[in-house]
Amino acid sequence: MSKSLTKRAEDYSKWYNELVVKADLAENSAVRGCMVIKPYGYAIWEKMQAELDRMFKETGHQNAYFPLFVPKSLFEAEEKNAEGFAKECAVVTHYRLQNDPENPGKLRVDPEAKLEEELVVRPTSEAIIWSTYKGWIQSYRDLPLLINQWANVVRWEMRTRLFLRTSEFLWQEGHTAHASKSEAVAEAKQMQHVYATFAEEFMAMPVVKGVKSDSERFAGAEDTYTIEALMQDGKALQAGTSHFLGQNFAEAFDVKFTNKDGKQEYVWATSWGVSTRLIGGLIMTHSDDFGLVLPPKLAPIQVVFVPIYKGEDQLLLLSEKIQTYVKAFKKLGISVKYDDRDTLRPGAKFAEYELKGVPVRIAMGSRDLENNTVEVARRDTLIKESISQDNLVAYVSELLDEIQINLFDTALQFRNNHITHVNSFDEFKDVIENKGGFVAAHWDGTEETEEKIKELTKATIRCIPNDAIEEAGNCVFTGKSSSRRVLFAKAY
Repeated sequence: MSKSLTKRAEDYSKWYNELVVKADLAENSAVRGCMVIKPYGYAIWEKMQAELDRMFKETGHQNAYFPLFVPKSLFEAEEKNAEGFAKECAVVTHYRLQNDPENPGKLRVDPEAKLEEELVVRPTSEAIIWSTYKGWIQSYRDLPLLINQWANVVRWEMRTRLFLRTSEFLWQEGHTAHASKSEAVAEAKQMQHVYATFAEEFMAMPVVKGVKSDSERFAGAEDTYTIEALMQDGKALQAGTSHFLGQNFAEAFDVKFTNKDGKQEYVWATSWGVSTRLIGGLIMTHSDDFGLVLPPKLAPIQVVFVPIYKGEDQLLLLSEKIQTYVKAFKKLGISVKYDDRDTLRPGAKFAEYELKGVPVRIAMGSRDLENNTVEVARRDTLIKESISQDNLVAYVSELLDEIQINLFDTALQFRNNHITHVNSFDEFKDVIENKGGFVAAHWDGTEETEEKIKELTKATIRCIPNDAIEEAGNCVFTGKSSSRRVLFAKAY
């Protein structure tokens, strides 16, 4: 299995595409640009979803659901948002099919069934949600309104790649309303922190927290707060964004509230979201030439037992022993699988679980029964060792924590080694082309300079880091004065 994978050094993109399919995460569908998420891939998404949902609810948010279709008049009410997404929209124009009189057995769109108003298939839900909030918000007592929805969205992409960019994808989108600007800004920053905590503590993926430049921020936002991760090929991945929307959507949809002084004001808004793109980030942060490497906290199977036996008698004895450990692990909340299939040899099973990134593999044979031992293999380092069965459960429980930490530390070291400070445009181009990663450079703050750098190098400003140090300098492209460095990179 893993032997047939393209090596990362040979063709990183091909390696990624092959791994997603061979590890049984997802596949292309009959619908152009859309994917089928297979059970193993969806199990990872469910774990992500469960943790994020818990974190959202701990910060006071509630789940709701809003329609998939957005009337065009509502969609275009906030002009910047509409303009930003217009080219990616799928649009419903008719509501009925009919038998095609010129092609028996075939269907055609009924020309008499044209909608009075076209419906946009949501690329994001601000429009439909804010038109709804108008009926929900009258007084300061109705605020803050903290709503999240788990949904699918459609953005008609021309170049697609499984998980990273598909025409339809799964995500969550939070949409909140507040009585003051300061509360809304605090909410947007809080959700950026939630995303960063999830990325680092569960995905073991280090991120840089920062603010987007004007040209990179969300259409209709006043500020976009982002978390940016670095993949093994030196490209950045925008892993989550949180937007301070100001009063733009409240004004577009006339959402006002009566404040404590009895005066009418427009509410202040945020929106924020992460998607199944995180699975792509997970793959490209940790995996290797042998297959997936999954952090234990998000692995669908954390521990797998593989019996090594000859004949039914040996299998029965091994099964009896292994089942006691399966029960013990389950009591600790550790997801465990006992693979006693007789259709595959142990070596093939080892290869399968290596490819699928199962953090810990335990092999037990008849000799292990005699010696009271097992062989434990960890996926992150591929190290195998024989240990006593007496402390197996405690050992593996600690090992899972160790693997989680090791994956984060390894990724953090890689990320830190690939943040390069440059002071000239020649240095900038050399790092972008030959080393990759984040380039910390001074920028004069203009969209013109940002666009020119993008045109010449394909690198964009990923963010202005939250912890950027005030430092007098000169823009690497124009030489104009600058007060701090920003992070550039090529990106997915």
